[in-house]
Amino acid sequence: MRSSSSKRAASTPERIVDVISDPPSALVRHDDRFRELGLDPDQYRDRDAVVALLLNHPELLQRPVIIRGDRGVIARPSERVMELLEPEPGPT
Repeated sequence: MRSSSSKRAASTPERIVDVISDPPSALVRHDDRFRELGLDPDQYRDRDAVVALLLNHPELLQRPVIIRGDRGVIARPSERVMELLEPEPGPT
């Protein structure tokens, strides 16, 4: 059983960015809150910028994010969860 601290560590913005197959910018919601903050989407494309943004504004995290082992997906559409149920491609 995981401790609460390891559960938190498993879902930090750093970890999420590192395990999803999408580019880091896909984790950022460009919604009304994003616009209210006066943010520029072009400034949040790389890993470090996205992590910093999500640490300061967790409400901008695109949800749901599903993580299984060392892989994760933004489950929009929900069928993307199936990617995590497929075996990881092995070396060829």
